[in-house]
Amino acid sequence: MPTSTIHLLGGSQSDFAVNWHRAGKGFDALIGEVVGATLAATDIAPDEVGVIHVGNAFGQLFTGQGQLGGMPATVIPELSGIPASRHEAACASGSMALLAAMADLESGRYDCALVVGAELEKTVPGDTAAGYLGAAAWVGHEAQDAKYVWPTMFADLADEYDRRYGLDDTHLRAISELNITNARTNPLAQTRNWTFTPDSFGADDTANPPVAGRLRRQDCSQMTDGAVAVIVASDRFLARRTGLRPAERAVITGWGHRTAPLSLAQKLAASADDPYVFPHVRQTMLDALGRAGLPDIDAVDGVEVHDCFSMSEYMAIDHLGITGPGESWKAVEGGDIGRDGRIPVNPGGGLIGGGHPVGATGVRMVLDAYKQVTGKAGAYQVPDARRFATLNIGGSATTAASFVVESQTNRS
Repeated sequence: MPTSTIHLLGGSQSDFAVNWHRAGKGFDALIGEVVGATLAATDIAPDEVGVIHVGNAFGQLFTGQGQLGGMPATVIPELSGIPASRHEAACASGSMALLAAMADLESGRYDCALVVGAELEKTVPGDTAAGYLGAAAWVGHEAQDAKYVWPTMFADLADEYDRRYGLDDTHLRAISELNITNARTNPLAQTRNWTFTPDSFGADDTANPPVAGRLRRQDCSQMTDGAVAVIVASDRFLARRTGLRPAERAVITGWGHRTAPLSLAQKLAASADDPYVFPHVRQTMLDALGRAGLPDIDAVDGVEVHDCFSMSEYMAIDHLGITGPGESWKAVEGGDIGRDGRIPVNPGGGLIGGGHPVGATGVRMVLDAYKQVTGKAGAYQVPDARRFATLNIGGSATTAASFVVESQTNRS
């Protein structure tokens, strides 16, 4: 059991619609902006930060820049001398950074941590970028002939669902449309001002062209530049730090983290006789709920899930327990996952609508959960939300991480 409550004091997100490379800016400007804004938003001085954890997946490939643990101190000299490290787990890199920060606080090693997730993906042409992202698969062993590794892999997952349970592609399109619609009200979402027509979410090869297998363009999240940062702190820190209002804070009450083989085929073969396609993803969510003392997913007021593709959200819906295995379509058809539904999913647009700067996504989910439970989500606020969960995956669900975030007042 943790030795200290993990308090989430707030954070900041960059505008995911900004192309930082086109603007002539790199990781220094991106991380400098979001870290500075986070310190200001939380009223935390640089010398109060005990440790820094940075989530980034592909920095060297897209920019040639590694050693990103040193970037916060590079752009904010007052952070110089504070221990920092970088974490990589593909799309779950940001969650790994947060888990490491929580372990530092729980152990008593440090009392206040800055967690940053950042990725630059617009530095190269789209086909090259897609190839770089393929490094998170089992290189040389799977998807070797695929032009686009991840659309191909998640199209394969869709085919597996179809074999096991049956799958209607219109439910995938409905997930994409919902998330892009939700993103319209998110002032930091990548697609908030993009233009779509009803045909954009159908089977028209011009309006919604095929990408890989049964997946089409709107089934896919976009290449995104962006960063997110949050501050987490221990009970010890809050005991000596006055002036931070409970209404401005949240608490991370549960977490889950599981890892499976890199190969999608290995994972599917291992689960052939299991009700769930990815039993370790299901267990990740159960771990988080159990540590938070919650009986099931109905105890939360909403969820941020990893819709890198519409199929990954379709998988998440039943693995969360919103429906039974293979029955995610019921939640889609029944409106359960809408912003005013039984369990709102991705009310700010998720990855498809909001954007997916890979190393930042896990931190962005937790920041959005914080906004929801503190009433700071603005136009995409879920009414009366007091408890939110996240489910972040890396690769073909090789790494899975989940958090439960509750308002401080809810726990008082």
